[in-house]
Amino acid sequence: MTALMNNRLDFTIKAYLKTVQRNLGTVVDDIARGFFVITHSSFALLGLLVAFGVITLVARQDLREAGEVKLMAWLQDRRGTAISPKENVPVSNAVALVERPVAEKPKVLSSQQAAVASWISKKYSVAQEPVGALVAEAYEIGHNVKLDPTLILAIMAIESGFNPFAQSPVGAQGLMQVMTQVHHDKYAKIGGRLAAFDPVANLRVGVKVLQECITRAGSIEGGLKYYVGAANLPSDGGYASKVMAERARLLDVVGGRRPPAPRLVAAAPIAVRVAPSPSPTHAPAEPLEKKAMDQEVAQLGSF
Repeated sequence: MTALMNNRLDFTIKAYLKTVQRNLGTVVDDIARGFFVITHSSFALLGLLVAFGVITLVARQDLREAGEVKLMAWLQDRRGTAISPKENVPVSNAVALVERPVAEKPKVLSSQQAAVASWISKKYSVAQEPVGALVAEAYEIGHNVKLDPTLILAIMAIESGFNPFAQSPVGAQGLMQVMTQVHHDKYAKIGGRLAAFDPVANLRVGVKVLQECITRAGSIEGGLKYYVGAANLPSDGGYASKVMAERARLLDVVGGRRPPAPRLVAAAPIAVRVAPSPSPTHAPAEPLEKKAMDQEVAQLGSF
């Protein structure tokens, strides 16, 4: 009797265990199937969202450009946090200023500065990172000397097309095409005449020259005529108009408006530049190109 009861108990336990095992298998199978359905639906939804986003960016150029600007600003912020405090110490040594590559330690850009750097990079086919450093420098210097940074950047654009090694036939050098022979005293404290080809040094000296020209002329347009060396000439060859037009386009970018689509341009030819006289009381300077031509004529006449 006891053996029969034990056999029944064993059978009951085995049957119960089999039922539990079967139920557990059903639950696991249901969970696996549900997970697969959810994952499959999620990937399908994600694919639809990506496709919709790509179509939207292709159709809406303004949204694409705004996204590029925000992404650039975010990347600049990330890079700025990676710079150690030691690298942020202002450089006071003149030699270090000349030897420092402008693209090595770019400053953190605001959203407006990033937009300007992106637009300049596309229009003038220059790398965005060093241009971003120049834009930040122009904003900082412009704030310190009460000059619109877009005016400074517009002069760089018209003068050299953002080529720091540009040099005109009459000796104007660097980003802002400063006449190094005339303004060599301004380079003396920041590395000498060769500093004309350091982008930041040339920018700082160019802004000083621009300040002097605007002060002498009494207006921005008049100062630009002095800056290009055409103060004593009937016309500046449209130089001031070109600078002001480029400044207006940059202001559109700063204001979030869409200027005309960037057009790939090379460094524009510099207007006829003359060596400015040291002070307003000096006689009008004769254009250097005319002087060179007169010398050649004199030499031919001597044969």
